[in-house]
Amino acid sequence: MGLGLEAVDERARAVVERRRAAAKRRRRGWLVRRALLVADVVGLVVAFCVAARLFRGGGAGDEVGGLTEVLAFAATLPAWIVLAKLYGLYDRDEERTDHSTADDIVGVFHVVTFGAWIFFVSAWVTGLARPGATRLVGFWALAIATVALGRVVARSLCRRSETYLQDTVIVGAGDTGQLIARKLLHHPEYGLNLLGFVDASPKTRRPGLEHVGVLGEPEELPRIVADLDVERVIVAFTSEPDERTMAIARSLRDRDVQVDIVPRLYELVGPRAGMHSVEALPLVGVPSVRLSPSSRLLKRAIDVVGAAALLTLTAPVFVVVALLTKLDSPGPVFFRQTRLGLSMREFTALKFRTMRADTDDAPHREYIRQIMDATAEANENGLYKLEREDAVTRVGQWLRRTSLDELPQLLNVLRGDMSLVGPRPCLTYETESFAPHHFERFLVPAGLTGLWQVAARAHSTFAEALEMDVSYARGWSLGLDLRLLCRTPLQMLRSKGTR
Repeated sequence: MGLGLEAVDERARAVVERRRAAAKRRRRGWLVRRALLVADVVGLVVAFCVAARLFRGGGAGDEVGGLTEVLAFAATLPAWIVLAKLYGLYDRDEERTDHSTADDIVGVFHVVTFGAWIFFVSAWVTGLARPGATRLVGFWALAIATVALGRVVARSLCRRSETYLQDTVIVGAGDTGQLIARKLLHHPEYGLNLLGFVDASPKTRRPGLEHVGVLGEPEELPRIVADLDVERVIVAFTSEPDERTMAIARSLRDRDVQVDIVPRLYELVGPRAGMHSVEALPLVGVPSVRLSPSSRLLKRAIDVVGAAALLTLTAPVFVVVALLTKLDSPGPVFFRQTRLGLSMREFTALKFRTMRADTDDAPHREYIRQIMDATAEANENGLYKLEREDAVTRVGQWLRRTSLDELPQLLNVLRGDMSLVGPRPCLTYETESFAPHHFERFLVPAGLTGLWQVAARAHSTFAEALEMDVSYARGWSLGLDLRLLCRTPLQMLRSKGTR
């Protein structure tokens, strides 16, 4: 057993020992690449077979091409895989902790579109097959769906394997390093097995991290990586000089280890920040937070269409919840509350009532003030959420657990008070605890779902939730909104009442 393992807490050490006991240790990249490759091939084959079945004789040229068409399609499968590889669809899971199929959708769309046209042109030029336009379009649409679904299933299965886990150490046990550690422990879906910190002068561990030990000093990092077979090193701010930190990071370049570096001024760097250079000197560009008129128009169009469709689909749910709420306790069906939206404009937010009528909000005010502190302790269940079981109704508990209490906010979206995706609509008194940069969250519309709801929910302090709201505002893009919308249903199912 390598040096330093005695400093690893019992849970993380058990994972390391089980993986060491395996006959041949594999890593996340090895597992996920093969699983995604199989998923892509199966998805394409299923789409081809279904399209051939559904669109048989659908028009001129839509007859099944027989054995030659099947052979032509089979012959092109390696080209599809190479194309997906060129788009980086097999490499990002090992590098990025939060990568998901939602992040692959654009790449899958491009690969399937480009591949379908290549197959169509090749088949016609060689004369091996005559795929009709109807069947080709059907195959294209089906392939996007089946490949994406296959990738969801493949990743879900991979995450159940210990091979997916990456043994991780954090260089720096200061405030930033401990913040990262807490986030890793609260998000097992990242698949990072936190072994401990590496720091010469560690700070006292914040609540919830007492069990995470210090494995050694930065000079010992290469040995620690070798002894514990570390797969990911996260370099946070340390007390070491910058030159020494760079030397430590460079010492790992010849090892099979992923190195992540927390940038200075990370509070200002959002997801949309881009890299450019001046005579090879890298610069990080911080884009403007404000949405352009065209972006506002596009976001609003998606909100109107999406909210109208969801309201139509959930109309029966509104009726059922209204009846249950009225039968459960006296009071109105809807809970109305003044919230702040775009440019701090006040509006009346609607929710299904989950608490008894005339419940005092003073305890919530005090709780918000307490959890603004980075050292605030979570509840016994690990959540930063005010528990008021005495005030929540029986139906309200179910509504909160399923997030159905927020359905009426679709009406706010339709009216233009909110967006489908954006920062959580905050209360007026919450701004009393804001730092100056937190007000940037009001440069975009408040949302029914958003980065905080998908990434953390009640696992974060109020201050951390505000930072995620600001990060969303700084990094807004249409793609980000679509990814968050795709992730929201899965997060609702996974959360199990952690709101």
